[in-house]
Amino acid sequence: MEVLNSRMILRPGDHDRSVRFYRDVLGLAVCREFPGGTVFFLGQGYLEVSGQGDQGPSPDQVLWLQVRDLRATFDELREQAVTVLAEPEHKPWGLHEGWIADPDGLRIVLVEVPADHPIRRDTRGD
Repeated sequence: MEVLNSRMILRPGDHDRSVRFYRDVLGLAVCREFPGGTVFFLGQGYLEVSGQGDQGPSPDQVLWLQVRDLRATFDELREQAVTVLAEPEHKPWGLHEGWIADPDGLRIVLVEVPADHPIRRDTRGD
């Protein structure tokens, strides 16, 4: 299988509310809009908010977003009254993580990768 592109698709309870959250609160740039849907740039992938869900997100679903400065990001999100599920902290696996929720309760982990973390190191020469 050759994957050429990817995106996560959310079916929100309230489309307009979710678009406002991802566009205006998280500041994601819009890639394209179509009747009933909005696609956002999500780093190297995409997030599509389209259709309407009726059950809400599963607790097994998590959106992972890497940010440059976790503390500053949380300060900004608090000003926007975003639901904070867990304050930023250094995890045993070396990442700094904090958790928020979108308007439908989808859990979003915001991650800062420290400069010395293996994710940032080029291991091709090892």
